[in-house]
Amino acid sequence: MIRIYNVLRKFCYLANTEETKLLESPETEVVNEENAGLTKALDTYRKLFEKKGADPLTEKEQENLQKRIDAIEEREVVEKIVEHDPVEIPCEKNKITIGPPTLTRFEKARIMGARALQLSLGAPPFISISKNARISLDISMEELEQRVIPITIRRVLPNGDYQNIPIDYFAK
Repeated sequence: MIRIYNVLRKFCYLANTEETKLLESPETEVVNEENAGLTKALDTYRKLFEKKGADPLTEKEQENLQKRIDAIEEREVVEKIVEHDPVEIPCEKNKITIGPPTLTRFEKARIMGARALQLSLGAPPFISISKNARISLDISMEELEQRVIPITIRRVLPNGDYQNIPIDYFAK
């Protein structure tokens, strides 16, 4: 159907306006250019669903497929992105709302690396240094385990909203 529409559309551009009135009849279905991609995607979805089983679809399966397609067609298409100003989500009662309740391995690595750099540049440690600590990374690991480093983690959502979480809010 789309091919017929494209051929007729090209023909209409080349023809006179009087002749195009003859082509526009109520029998031909005109596909909206905005929905052409959606129509193609739904056709592909239908073909993939029908190829799953070697047997033809039963009436019930066809009904379910049509319901899914109708649900997809009813979805709202976002054409314009609304600007959003990032907002801080407050930490209330030691509750972490963004991400896991523990530090991720990436956050741990970043904290330990930053603190080890500070220690190697002469910053005073927050704990007493044990005899088995050989390098500044060992000291920073021990400080992180005891949660004495005064640092906050900022976790950001895809829309820009963020939450600043003190390190002592995280579960050990």
